[in-house]
Amino acid sequence: MTRGSASAPGKLVLCGEYAVLDGAPAVCMAVDRRAKVRIEACDGEWHRVSAPGYSSVEGRFVVDGSDVVWSRGEDDYRIVNAVWQTLMPVPEGCLSIELDTRSFVDQASGKKIGIGSSAALTVALTAALMQSGDVLEPALRSHRLLQNGAGSGADIATSVSGGLIEYSRQEAAVAPLCWPAGLAYRLIWSGVPASTRVKIGMLEKTGYRTSKTALFEAAENMANVWRSAADVLSQYPAYIEALRQFSVDHDLGIFDAGHEQLVTDAAAAGLVYKPCGAGGGDVGILLGDSDEKLNDFMTGRDDSGCQVLDFELEPDGVLLEQH
Repeated sequence: MTRGSASAPGKLVLCGEYAVLDGAPAVCMAVDRRAKVRIEACDGEWHRVSAPGYSSVEGRFVVDGSDVVWSRGEDDYRIVNAVWQTLMPVPEGCLSIELDTRSFVDQASGKKIGIGSSAALTVALTAALMQSGDVLEPALRSHRLLQNGAGSGADIATSVSGGLIEYSRQEAAVAPLCWPAGLAYRLIWSGVPASTRVKIGMLEKTGYRTSKTALFEAAENMANVWRSAADVLSQYPAYIEALRQFSVDHDLGIFDAGHEQLVTDAAAAGLVYKPCGAGGGDVGILLGDSDEKLNDFMTGRDDSGCQVLDFELEPDGVLLEQH
């Protein structure tokens, strides 16, 4: 018998990356690729964990008091370990937990697309175990445990809420936004995966630079204009320049992997392109005032290594199915 299942969407940070760690607002969009969790009762003495398409190892663990003790799979299933330690559920009998993040993987190359799969999976697993959609606070605690305290929580908040949101780290404040009328977009993958955890670690090792304050101020300004397509398009170049200088000063490589060329070419075409990853690859967003202009821009760029993703804004956050 199925105990329960849940799913949660991935995300992109549209502005406020890195600055959100210092209290600036971030604007994030959920994307329509979902991490899914299915939990069933099972026989035996061990809780079991599987992840089709991610790991061939079947994880097995038991709970001894306040300790989660793994017989195998602990390294593969650190998310399960973090969520279980946060919630410490007391199920009747053993559970079989299936984790599915296959929609976050490019099927042609087998590479992971950087749209927040770990946060989405944390949210979905928390919801499935709690059998509740009210999971922002415990999912934030679980993800911080997973990341050793690093991160802002913006990805968790977006996966819980869905849609377009403004997020502030203080008190994990979430404000829903409407997508500006007349603002067309395409999500573009560089084809190069990148690690947010590694980039945050690099940032922590770097001393203060004036570009950090400049990015904070630019992030505050961008958050205020995400109500008007014309304002978004006119204000983004200044934000992108602040982000570029911040990246250079902290050696983050945010504009590597082809992003810099896309920024330059888009500006020449009267469009806006911005990388949305932590640095070194992942996904960016192309913005303009018409779909036709975006399509014309991408025509003939097949040899550039970038790929237009058929991802869209996902209006729904975490979804729970109870059985």
